[in-house]
Amino acid sequence: MIPEKILHFIGGRQVPSVSGRTFDVADPVTNAVYAQAAAGDTDDVDRAVEAAAQAFAAGPWPGMAARARAKVLGRIADAIESRADELASLETFDTGLPITQARGQAARAAENFRFFADVIVAQHEDAFSSPAQLGYVLRKPAGVAGLITPWNTPFMLESWKLAPALAAGCTVVLKPAEWTPLSASLLPDIMTEAGVPDGAFNVVHGIGEQAGAALVAHPGVPLISFTGETTTGQIIMASAAAHLKGLSMELGGKSPCVIFADADLDLAIDSALFGVFSLNGERCTAGSRILAERSVYDSVVSRLASRAARIRVGSPSDPATEVGALVHQEHYERVMSYVAAGVAEGARLVAGGGRPAGLATGNYLAATVFADVTPSMRIFREEIFGPVVCVTPFGSQEEAVSLANDTRYGLAAYIWTSDLRRAHRVASAVEAGMTWVNSHNVRDLRTPFGGIKASGLGHEGGQHSIDFYTQSRIVHVALGDTHVPRFGA
Repeated sequence: MIPEKILHFIGGRQVPSVSGRTFDVADPVTNAVYAQAAAGDTDDVDRAVEAAAQAFAAGPWPGMAARARAKVLGRIADAIESRADELASLETFDTGLPITQARGQAARAAENFRFFADVIVAQHEDAFSSPAQLGYVLRKPAGVAGLITPWNTPFMLESWKLAPALAAGCTVVLKPAEWTPLSASLLPDIMTEAGVPDGAFNVVHGIGEQAGAALVAHPGVPLISFTGETTTGQIIMASAAAHLKGLSMELGGKSPCVIFADADLDLAIDSALFGVFSLNGERCTAGSRILAERSVYDSVVSRLASRAARIRVGSPSDPATEVGALVHQEHYERVMSYVAAGVAEGARLVAGGGRPAGLATGNYLAATVFADVTPSMRIFREEIFGPVVCVTPFGSQEEAVSLANDTRYGLAAYIWTSDLRRAHRVASAVEAGMTWVNSHNVRDLRTPFGGIKASGLGHEGGQHSIDFYTQSRIVHVALGDTHVPRFGA
């Protein structure tokens, strides 16, 4: 059921904004307003941080045994799974993601909580022993964690931050993306049902420049985990500096997909298409720059174009849909401006580029392929975040690496070749936080996730997430007589 009002969740209660202000939320298929969401600002963030700080200082959550917290996380996963169909439907309605892909995101959200339940139970600390001294590490939750999440796969990415933060013993204030607040409105019931204590989990909705900025600036929030665009990350970093906050930021990407002539072209084409057109192309790790060796370049372009022309664009709720509606009219217009820029700069449009037939309204764009794209073009250099891919030829391994690295971003890279030695050389040379060889974006939750250059700061995933949400403190204990130089004796 679609709610007409979406409220904050603070201290265990659903509450409106102190100011009473709201903002409109529209669906991407009709661009019609379907709900009013509470518009948080400094007062609402203050209330949420106060509740989270009280729960951290006096509540049971930070001091619970790891096994007890893990049981709660397991119940959160159970609650998500029991609502999987509802979650997927809400996510599809709110984001425009195809329903089949939204179901996968709901399943991954549950798995995130189960995974970190296991991680925290298996957590161990280091000890350092010598004849004179024993040193051991104490790991403590860092405090109130501020979590700011994006709109592209909102519920899954909320779980990605919530699960390790709660597992580590932090209390949290979540600020969901304002364009897609719907699935987050299920979290209060899920958390309460699972036994998360009041105040340990809080949600403040609102516009990023208001609610998000207030959360980042709040002196009672020592940690900020943010996923979103690079320019916003720069603003957050500047604001967080005043309080020396810990930051984990997964930012933009313009990831290369490098296809050598000796690659399995059938698999490479499948992966390239899936990598840029799944999730409507609204994914940070999209392989949005396809670099193809010259001897197979024409074949790669032809195959990409013919396959893209057959990609099913349509209603997000239709199980046959492969690309749905872009999330918001403002974003749709931005993506379309890049299509116009590609044409104006001389790239060769070989597929898509406009509204598909039969879809007169809604934020729909046919799967779009540009060929003969050069590094000087905006569509090569800037993140589009939509179903648009650029194809560029290269003549040598060195040129492939140079083209791959010719970007301010460094999030992901994909390499297709049957030469194992070359695969290792290129993987080492490409400037990316994450590289997949002969594979699409398959995540192992134990591994570090994050980028370099303008694509991020820090890594999360597995133990790296627990490291971020905790403080490590070393204790040194003398094991024998202590001999100290006697100054001033």
